[in-house]
Amino acid sequence: MSEYSGRLLPGTPSKSPIARFRPIVFLIAPLLAILFQVYVARFLDALAFLDLPLLVTVYFALMRRSQIQGMFLGAAIGLVQDSLSHQPIGMFGIVKTLVGYFSASMSQRFDVENNAIRFVLGLFFYFFHQFLYWVLVRALLGQPGEFSPQREILLALLNAFVAMPLFRLLDRLRERG
Repeated sequence: MSEYSGRLLPGTPSKSPIARFRPIVFLIAPLLAILFQVYVARFLDALAFLDLPLLVTVYFALMRRSQIQGMFLGAAIGLVQDSLSHQPIGMFGIVKTLVGYFSASMSQRFDVENNAIRFVLGLFFYFFHQFLYWVLVRALLGQPGEFSPQREILLALLNAFVAMPLFRLLDRLRERG
């Protein structure tokens, strides 16, 4: 890395250790996010814009820095989310698999401990998730999906703002040492 890029991206990822979590955290956090998505958003329309399973997928993929683990985690979260929703099985699984892979890839390039980078990645991956879901609905299901870039950017901003305290909360669940 050049001196210039090292200043733009403080704390190069190669120096940052891979975050370790207890196995129960990998089960409970995504499960709570999925249950929130399915049940709380159903009763409180104001929270329907939140995609907590996506944010949890992005967080764990960023912190573990492994594309394979990011893909498997994204696939598992997406398929469980598919099974509890009225969407065709596999749509969220495919999209979250790709999000897990790409966010783990990004974590190898950027300092994912930096809050500004976390915000930008949360915003980017929400928009990427929605766009890719729209493409798959049109291509695989042949249904005319609705995609409004202005609306999705606004929702991406809202999700990125929610991601910041969520990521700090999940940071506290890391194993020390």
